Amino acid sequence: MRSRLLAFSAMLGLLPAVASAAERPVVVELFTSEGCSSCPPADAYLTELSHAGRNVLPLAFHVTYWNGLGWKDPFSLDAATQRQARYGSRFGDGSYTPEMVVDGVRGFVGSERGEVGSAIQKAREDRTVASVTVSREGGRVSVQVGPGSGTGRLLLIGFDPEHQTAVGRGENSGRTLTESNIVRSVRTIGQWSGASLQVSEPMPAGQDVAVLLEAPDGRIVGASRLGGDS
Repeated sequence: MRSRLLAFSAMLGLLPAVASAAERPVVVELFTSEGCSSCPPADAYLTELSHAGRNVLPLAFHVTYWNGLGWKDPFSLDAATQRQARYGSRFGDGSYTPEMVVDGVRGFVGSERGEVGSAIQKAREDRTVASVTVSREGGRVSVQVGPGSGTGRLLLIGFDPEHQTAVGRGENSGRTLTESNIVRSVRTIGQWSGASLQVSEPMPAGQDVAVLLEAPDGRIVGASRLGGDS
């Protein structure tokens, strides 16, 4: 039965034909807003990815630039807007919603499941630069990064697994939106230069925790979530 499940997941672009517990998850960042009428299909896709297993780490970054157009997204963060702006500058396509960025390499319209699925599969074929593990120690989180080549910064992300919001105004007025893996906080917690690194930090705002290792060019080269393998 397990071999059939792996083969089926590989067809969906979520797993390679042979899975390894030590493989890091592919990071899928969705830039979205509750004020955007074209975003719910991408939000639904991210929800499906969040239920597909720990080999994919989907994160919803709610941006702020829709807030003045009828509905203020309660989960919007300046950090999300700034992060997307950096991607937009790199990719040359500006900021738009819904946008999905796979492993920090390329952006796609978030509802284009075929293109995003193919990008996830391709990302699984790329090498991990360094392993990342995360554990909880009381009210703190411990992050360990293994040795490797290159440099990068460690990002600590707090997120909530799911929320439902009744939208009262704006383009989604009257709809109740179900959204997953909503980012509630982002902060840099260290710089990695190729040697093993251990960092202890207070738990971030949010119900769950993820850590990203981001290369200077913005690529995600290591990732983990609380209780998961890198």
